[in-house]
Amino acid sequence: MKKKYKNEREKGKIRLSRMFQKLELGDRVAIVRELSEKAGFPKRLHGRTGVIEGIRGKAYILKVKEFDAEKKYIVKPIHLKKIESKLRKK
Repeated sequence: MKKKYKNEREKGKIRLSRMFQKLELGDRVAIVRELSEKAGFPKRLHGRTGVIEGIRGKAYILKVKEFDAEKKYIVKPIHLKKIESKLRKK
């Protein structure tokens, strides 16, 4: 069953640092749905990872691999969380 509202610890104001975060092309990101933002997010993307391919206005264009096909989605930065890759650190 999908989550429709925040639990007690997540309630309150939206973090402005997540809303105005700057990501670069080629960064790997996890897609985590912000429940207080109602519109503009495909629910089937929650929990997936993708690569930032471009910027469109205030949103980012993500390339997400679904089985054999690569699809592009436009997602607001509040729904994105940067992933630190172990391979890049070496």
